[in-house]
Amino acid sequence: MYQTRVLSVQDISCFGKCSLTVALPIISAMGAETCIIPTAILSTHTGGFTGYTWRDLTEDIPKIASHWKSLDLSFDALCTGYLGSLEQIGMVKDLFDAFGGKAIKFIDPVMGDNGKLYPGFTPAFAAEMAKLCGTADVIVPNMTEASYMLGIDYQAGPYEEDDIKEILVKLTALGCHVAAMTGVVLTSAPQRQGVIAYDSRTDSFCSYFSENLPVKFHGTGDIYASTMCGALALGRGLEASLKIAVDYTVACIKQSMGDDEHPYGVRFEECIPTLVELLKA
Repeated sequence: MYQTRVLSVQDISCFGKCSLTVALPIISAMGAETCIIPTAILSTHTGGFTGYTWRDLTEDIPKIASHWKSLDLSFDALCTGYLGSLEQIGMVKDLFDAFGGKAIKFIDPVMGDNGKLYPGFTPAFAAEMAKLCGTADVIVPNMTEASYMLGIDYQAGPYEEDDIKEILVKLTALGCHVAAMTGVVLTSAPQRQGVIAYDSRTDSFCSYFSENLPVKFHGTGDIYASTMCGALALGRGLEASLKIAVDYTVACIKQSMGDDEHPYGVRFEECIPTLVELLKA
């Protein structure tokens, strides 16, 4: 019996619930075989921790890819998260060329939030990430990442819906088929937060919103991206995938609210049964 196979390319933060330590269990729980290429190993994620260790794995990426080519491996989806250098962006392009085929090429252009790039990232990196996004089928930036890739001024929310739609159209002009803006709060409904997506192939928009919870947790973007990619790889449509990813992310946040022992991430593990039920709907 055929099993969907997904490749996730991003770092391993050994403690802190983000990147591969959420992508691997979440996509696996969705029923897909999940393969990984780690781009780096960190002792913790970089949000709120100091003194963390970092081991760059850039030189291992082409070696892994070469071995896989010899095995004639193929994938239903290739997804990327945090990439640590311009060289790694180039290597992801090579992975897309080598294993893209009929696979969904899904990019979370992890670079920044709240109008600022994360430490170590530059406008030059954002420009190269924009080129990589142009080779993708689906990209899921937040407003900060979209602004840097398009070279436009960042504006904090809430937003007018037409303004978001205009930016999404510009993002697909980079070359990707679908752009989905995450973390959107509209002026018409500030009590809601969600995602708006544009499919350039059908010239159509879709969206899904849930509660705008008054908290912030590290790793929720990775949880959203992993879930959406997994849903798409399993054959769910764009609109259904948005809903599954938003609902699961919100469930994880609710499960973690008031938990002072885990400020570094959400208790997504306890919500895996919810994810399984969402997939059945």
